[in-house]
This record gives sequence, C-alpha cells and structure tokens, in this order.
Amino acid sequence: MEKRTVYWVCRSVPESSRMNRATAKHLIERYFRQLTEGCGNGDCTNEICASCPDFRSLDSNTAAAKALDLFKVNAKLCNPNPSKKEQDSDLVNKMTDVGNAKENFSDVNHLTETTVCTILSFCEEEGDYSTLIHVLGRIFSNAEALIKSFRSDEPDMSKALDSVEATAKDNPEKKTAGASSSAAAFPDEDVSDPSLKVLVDISALRRVYDKLLSLDRVDAALVNALIYLTPNLELDLEYLDVYGTNPEYLNIFVVVLENTNLHSPEYLEVALPQFCKAMCKLPVAALARLVKLWASYGLTHIRRMMETFQQLITFTVVSNDYDGENLVNDDESVVAGTQCLKLAYYASILAGDVDVEHNEEDIEDPESDELTLHELLGEERLYKKGPRVDPLQKELGVRSVDCIKPLIPHEEFVNESLNDVVEMDKDFTFFKVNAETKFSFQSCPFILNVITKNQGLYYDNRIRMYSERRLTALYSMVQGQQPNPYLKLKVRRDHIIDDALVRLEMISMENPSDLKKQLFVEFEGEQGVDEGGVSKEFFQLVLEEIFNPDIGMFSYDDDTKLFWFNSSSLENEAQYTLVGLVLGLAIYNNCILDVHFPMVVYRKLMGKKGIYLDLSDSHPALFQSLKELQEYGGDVEKDMMLTFQISHMDLFGSPILYDLKEDGEEIPVTQENRQEFVEMYSDYILNKSVERQFRAFKKGFQIVTNESPLKYLFRPEEVELLICGSRKLDFEALEKTTEYDGGYSKDSQIIKDFWETIHSFGEEQKRLFLQFTTGTDRAPVGGLGKLKMIIAKNGSDTDRLPTSHTCFNALLLPEYCSKEKLKERLLKAITYAKGFGML
Repeated sequence: MEKRTVYWVCRSVPESSRMNRATAKHLIERYFRQLTEGCGNGDCTNEICASCPDFRSLDSNTAAAKALDLFKVNAKLCNPNPSKKEQDSDLVNKMTDVGNAKENFSDVNHLTETTVCTILSFCEEEGDYSTLIHVLGRIFSNAEALIKSFRSDEPDMSKALDSVEATAKDNPEKKTAGASSSAAAFPDEDVSDPSLKVLVDISALRRVYDKLLSLDRVDAALVNALIYLTPNLELDLEYLDVYGTNPEYLNIFVVVLENTNLHSPEYLEVALPQFCKAMCKLPVAALARLVKLWASYGLTHIRRMMETFQQLITFTVVSNDYDGENLVNDDESVVAGTQCLKLAYYASILAGDVDVEHNEEDIEDPESDELTLHELLGEERLYKKGPRVDPLQKELGVRSVDCIKPLIPHEEFVNESLNDVVEMDKDFTFFKVNAETKFSFQSCPFILNVITKNQGLYYDNRIRMYSERRLTALYSMVQGQQPNPYLKLKVRRDHIIDDALVRLEMISMENPSDLKKQLFVEFEGEQGVDEGGVSKEFFQLVLEEIFNPDIGMFSYDDDTKLFWFNSSSLENEAQYTLVGLVLGLAIYNNCILDVHFPMVVYRKLMGKKGIYLDLSDSHPALFQSLKELQEYGGDVEKDMMLTFQISHMDLFGSPILYDLKEDGEEIPVTQENRQEFVEMYSDYILNKSVERQFRAFKKGFQIVTNESPLKYLFRPEEVELLICGSRKLDFEALEKTTEYDGGYSKDSQIIKDFWETIHSFGEEQKRLFLQFTTGTDRAPVGGLGKLKMIIAKNGSDTDRLPTSHTCFNALLLPEYCSKEKLKERLLKAITYAKGFGML
C-alpha cells in the first residue's frame, strides 16, 4: 500500500511541496524505464517489464503513455538489479533529498525541460542561482551536450506529471485519460518531409527559455558559453565534416536560435557574430533543413530571425566606418549576418504563397561551332549564358520569382544602412571576377534596394559596352576597316518603325554582340549629337507608334490603362521582337520608357507563366467573374450553364470559339471541375492565346539581356521600375538636388519664381516639363531626387523660349523680367516642343 499512499499524497498536497512532486516524477520514470529497459532479470515474470520474455517492445511515446496508466493504477514495479539501481539514482531521485544544499549537478551531461525545472526548484529553495548558471554555462559551451539536449525522443516527466495531476483533480476515478494526455507530453510530429525531422522538442525548449531569460545572469552565462562554443563549431564544420557523419549536429543551431534575446546588445558585439560565422559553415543541405524548419514554425519565428540578423547587420554597420579601403564586404560580421538573413528570406518565401510550376521555357540560342570574337582574341568572357544560380535556391527548389506572396514583404529584408555604405563598383568586381574569394552583396540581392542594384547593373552594362567597343577597335585594325564602336541607328522620323526594324533585325542576325554596344541614334535631317537625349526620344516615338491601338499589336483597357498582347493581331513576329529589343535596349542604355503593361508581362519575362491570380490586374473583369464562379454556393451546372468552350473577340470584333478541352462544348462546368475550368481559362488568356506574340517579344528582350545579371538580381516588380521608372513625381526632392550654372543660384529671384511656378502646375503640366527637360515624363529609379537637373542662365530678358539639353537634363532659362512672363514662356515651350534644333 505504500506506493498507493505516495500517489494520493502527490495529488492532494499543495503545489509548493516539491519533495512529493519529485518522488512522483521518479516513479513515473521508473515505470517508463521498466517498459523500455527492463529490470535486468532475465527470468522476470512481470508482463509489464521489458525483461520479461513475453513482453512486446514499445516505442518511446507508447511507453510514456503506458507509464502514466501504470502509475495511476499502482501497477507492479520490479526491483531492479544492482546495476539498474545505480541507473535509477538519477537527477530526479537526487532532488528528493532536499537537504542536499551542496548539490552541483556535475553529472548532468545534457538538458531537458525536467532537468532545468528541477535545478530551478533547487536554486529557488536555496535562494542562489549559481548552480543553474554553472550548468547552463557548461552545457551551452559543449557541442555534444547541446546535441543531446531538449530532444523530442526523450520524455519530459514534468509534463507527464502535470497531466496526471490535472486528470486526478478533475476525476480521481478516471483511468483512461493518461493515454490522451501523453500525446501532448510526448509529441511525435507527423512530418511528411523528412528534412523537417529535427529531434528537438521546440515547445519544451521555448518554455525553458521563457523561464531562464527572465532571470539575472542567465544572458551573461549564455553569451560566454556561445563565445567559447563557436570556434569549436567552426573547426568541426570546416575540417571534420561533422554534419556529414552526424546530421543531428544541426540540433545545436536549432537550440541556440530559439533564444529570443539574441538581438540584445550583449549578444550583438561578439557572441552572435561568431555564431553566425559558424552557421555559415554548415553545408547547403543543412541550411536548407533550417530554412524548411523555420518555414514550418510560421510568421512569428521567421520575423524574429529576420529582425535578429537585421539588427546584427545594422549594429555592425553603424558602429564602424567604411570607405574605399575599408570595405563593408570585408567585415565578417556583416557578411555572416547577411548570409544568415538569406535563410530567413527563403523561409519567408517557402511559408508564403509559392508557385514552383507554371514556368516559361527559356529561348535558347542554337550552339555555334564558330569561335566568337572574344575567343579569337583570347579573352575570357565575363559572363556565361544563363543566369547565376544560388546553391541554396537550387537545394530548396524554389526561386524568388516563384513567390506569389511571401510571408514577410520583400522590402523588409532590405537593409538601408548597408545600402548607404556598400561600394557598388568594388562589389561588382567581386560579383563578376572574385566570386570564389570575395563576398559580394549582389549574391544576396534581397538585402539591396533597387537603387543599389541598379548601380550594379549600370556597371555591368557599361563594362560590357567598353569591352565590345575595344574588341571592335582591335578587330577593325586587323581587318583594316573603319571601326564602329557604337550601335548606330539612323532613322527617319516618319518611317521610324520600318527603319528601326530593318536595322535591328539585320544586327541581331549578323552580329548580335553589336546590340551590347552603346546606342547612338540619329534622326535623318536633324541636328543633335546623341548623348542620351536623342535615344530617349527615339524610344518614345517607337513606342507611341507600336502601341497605337489602330495598329492592333496591343489591345488597350480603358479601365486599367494597361496594354495587352492582341491574340488576333495581323502583325508578324518581327514587330513583337522589335518591342522586346526596345525594352532590352532601354534597360541596357539606362533609359526610361513610357510603357504600360500589367505585372504578369514582367513575371513572364522573368520565367513564369501567367496564372489565375495574374488576371486581377491584366483582366480584372474576367478575374471577378471567375472568382464569383469559384465562390458560388448554388448549382453551378444548372445555374451557370457553362461549358469548357469559351469565346473571345478578334481584331474585328467577331467572336472566336475555343475548346479548353477536346469536345469542350459537350463538357459542362460543375461544382467538381470548376477549379480546373478557372485554371485552364486563365492559362489560355495569359499564355496559350498570345504564345506566338509573347515568344517573339521575349526573344527580342533576351537577345539584349541574356548574359546580364538582370534575372538574378531583380524581381518582376523591380524590372518594371527599371523599364518604366517611378510614377510618383516628387518635385520637392527635385528642387533640393537641382544644380545651377551661368550666374544662377538657388537664391536668384528668377529661380524662386521658377520653382513657385513649377509647384503650381498640375500633374499633366509637370509631366510635360519633365518630358521637355529630361526626355521622359517618369522619375528614375529612386525618384526625382536621384535626377541631377541643371538650370543654366541663357541670357537676359528676351522673348525667346526656354530650351533644354535632354542628354544632360539641362534647362537653359533666360532671365525673364517677371514671373508671369516666365510662366507663359515656359508653358509654351513644354507644350509645343518636339524634335531637335528648336529655338
């Protein structure tokens, strides 16, 4: 009866009576060990003992549930042999001896929730937490100890006892609650992805951290332990391949990263940077496991990881001075923080809405056996065809372009402090030439804003232009011909499409590398040396004609103000190839175009097919209709009377029928197949119906950008910004950055009158002024504050109109005698200006 007495005492004594509680824990542990290890007696006849010959072995979780049931009914408990008695003299048994105040728990070689709670109880009674601090320091500074700590395959007796006590309190006679309680006490996650199977009890670990981090001196102990631990982790991972021989080595990183105080100053100075450097030594397969694990934990965890690494990067950047000699690329703490931030970035993508299917096929150029000019001259190309692939991205099988909606917005991963100090000219060199030995932040493009990435793309384009120019000069010297260092286009204003099409088509067939040269446009019969301004007007005029609805290449939506490919266009593919070439050349020559495409066009250019969600901005009326179909609660077949045959209008307004399936007219849309109908309808509108047109368009775009890092660095929405510029016009920012020449200054009266006049203009007039001065009515990447405009004095009061040099964003402004005259002359200039040579 002694055992039964212990059980009821455990249920009835106050919570503060820790000695009886510990005794109950000990009994539960003994039942568990009896079920899993046995008593050691080979002739044991106890059917609930693993040493009994007739006993059927149990896994850990089943044994834990059974131990609870046995404890509640006072089942027979074998007397272990001497060796077993020694094993049972464990931590919990020691805690029953409350009078042992000098216990230092030196035999604890790993931590569980039970162990920590027991040590905490001991320290609370003693009023001294030195023992806890000592144990934490010893375990968290030892890799082997951390691997074994907080394992999910080791039962947690404190939770088991809690479930027993709760059951007993609610219903003392109930015997069946133990099994269901044990499911929570000893979780065995049903993880379909084996890469997520990490043997760490996350719930228990988080409860432990909640208890520990509220205590004084704990953070200091953990900081010191990490500082001691991380050099050993680096050595193990770099030279011993410990993860390859023991994948559970990842447990160390899982345990440490659950510490919610890692972003605190005491960690940021030394411990966290060192730990991040060690984590970067993990093989790609291990990093991918971490990413998938974090993705399964959800938003709160991923955001905490993101903020922790962002804090480390920002703290380090603002604490140091960087320049051309002392590069931020050489700061190991910033580099390690960035590489760890990449894990949180991919976790955010994986945990969000992802579409890894529906990929556009890349248009590959046929292989040629002929040596290129670069190879003939013995020059290794800076670029190889095909975009760079991130090893982690490849391991995970997901790209940023696959992300429909991340869990955390992409913008939150940008670190502005870092963007302010990175030297993009040096970073570009590391990215292209020294990738094996030097870190480039372009290898982690998510941390860079579009302005910084555009600088990298600018260096990329310019270096390629100079390379083509130099090679052309060398080749011309050998051939004895006149060198042609530019991509020259001579066009007639009234035949601009024909002239541009013929010239660009010839170049793309005969020598596509000429498209990598700097563009130089000349309008026949007009003055104007192309320093950028003539090219801007060329692009504008080409697009105005191509997007003219009367031509029929593109259809225009009056509601969305967007263009879409006309599936029944009579124009040949060469015209669409020209449009693609124009977009590629605009990016390559850093020109902004006035084009209005839905986002799906840029997603398709970056390698994704259009899907149902893309209809929301390209075909909003159709999107709404399909959405209502999906959400309809009635009888779809009878009420809607839809089939898998659809119709749309051709160029002349005549209906065209199309079967989404064979014999589609005979297949009704029902409750069961309506999702398939929606997907097939979307695929037809966005992909199949315009396949010929878009393929030619993409081909032209890729002819120019196929060797560019564009696809690697930029997301689709950023590509749109590169091509179209920003639609937000902040003239206050433009005023702050404008420079003055010829005797004008910001304090000149005419300059004050000028800006008052500009700020009084409406939106359309402001766009006309921007078009007149810069050649485009869009702001560059980064806004008007990034536009370096010059206002120069052009004589005293006169009736002449203001003029401009769009190549240099320069406005030549006479010193008019009054504000009214200034406004009248300026409005006339911006309203009627067109072409070059106008005075």
